[in-house]
Amino acid sequence: MSSLRPASVCDTTPLQRFESQSSSGEEPSSPTAASIIAAATSAAMPNSSNSQQHQHQHQHQQQQQQEQHHNNNNNISNNVKVDLQLPPFVGGTAGAGRGARGQKAADSKPRERGTAHIFRRIAVDFSLLGCAGLTMVVLSSCCEPHSRGFFCNDLSLRHPYKESTIKSWMLYLMCGVLPISMILLVEFYRAQDWTRLSHHNQLHSSGYFLCHMELPHWAVDSYRMISTFFFGLGIEQLTTDIAKYTIGRLRPHFFTLCQPVLPDGTTCNDYVNEGRYIEDYVCTAKDISAKQLKSMHLSFPSGHSSFAFFSMIYIVIYLQRRMKCSRFRMLRHLLQFLLIMFAWYTALTRVSDYKHHWSDVLAGGSIGIVYAFLVEVSLLVASYDKLETAVVVVFEQRQPHDSTVQWATASGQKTFCGCR
Repeated sequence: MSSLRPASVCDTTPLQRFESQSSSGEEPSSPTAASIIAAATSAAMPNSSNSQQHQHQHQHQQQQQQEQHHNNNNNISNNVKVDLQLPPFVGGTAGAGRGARGQKAADSKPRERGTAHIFRRIAVDFSLLGCAGLTMVVLSSCCEPHSRGFFCNDLSLRHPYKESTIKSWMLYLMCGVLPISMILLVEFYRAQDWTRLSHHNQLHSSGYFLCHMELPHWAVDSYRMISTFFFGLGIEQLTTDIAKYTIGRLRPHFFTLCQPVLPDGTTCNDYVNEGRYIEDYVCTAKDISAKQLKSMHLSFPSGHSSFAFFSMIYIVIYLQRRMKCSRFRMLRHLLQFLLIMFAWYTALTRVSDYKHHWSDVLAGGSIGIVYAFLVEVSLLVASYDKLETAVVVVFEQRQPHDSTVQWATASGQKTFCGCR
């Protein structure tokens, strides 16, 4: 029967004896026995320790990958925050808008504009301003206002003549020179804050070069704000002058300055002309110039009120948009209050000086406010388009495989979603 035993079967009696010695704490009798015990033990035990070790290594690798992904997201968010604080030339031209999603990164870089481009732009801007100014000059020199009649018993036209409390030079100083000075100071101060951002100085430029010298950002932004201000002021004054010459309303001091006489030689003091509407008359007052005679028919609307309210409201909104430093918050509110009070005081003096009727002042102030808001809205829309373009460029360049980019504004965190 022993011849029928398979050759692969061996006697396990020595192995059992060695295991019993190991469990009882006895040392093996020889190194060969120890090796046999170790081999048998390793063969008998399952591979649980190796699998646990591989599992710990896999978990450690997953934690490292998650930390690296979190750091990459933080870097992208920080870079987007820095890029959103860059000037409006970053991320393409002004009219790029949503079309920048399909452009390449090279197309979104700010273009360099040389001396010829700068002079062409200045020429176009001055041409537009010149058209508005030329129209006003033609109206004042070549056109006559509408000849409007009056009633002899109209007490609203019998006020005395007084000099203006707010002179023309005061109005030009407060509504012309002061806004320009404030814009230059605010933009220059903002540029000083921008210089503290290393990314702004190293990576981006204004894109405007005059005689091979780069123009600073504050100069470019100041020109944009000032040119927009003067363009809005020009169309506002043109609107006011067109209304003046079309309506031809008489000023409150008309009788005092004109002293009208009818063709039959009678005056409004005569009883026969009481309640009569007069259209044909001749001014007989002495020491009255042709300019004053013409100005008597230009009461509606008030040019001083429209000029003052447009300039002051424009600067008030400008300070709210651009002067965002927290340490100057109270100063900004104080300046805004003083500017509005100057416009309000100017409008009140036009009534107290008997230069305009109250409805003339109301209409002039409304025209100035409406045009100021329209001009500021156009600037806000342009700024929003440039900001959106900058975010899209960062999305295209730094997040090619993700559909969302976290970006920050002054009010908090927002999410910009891009479509692929």
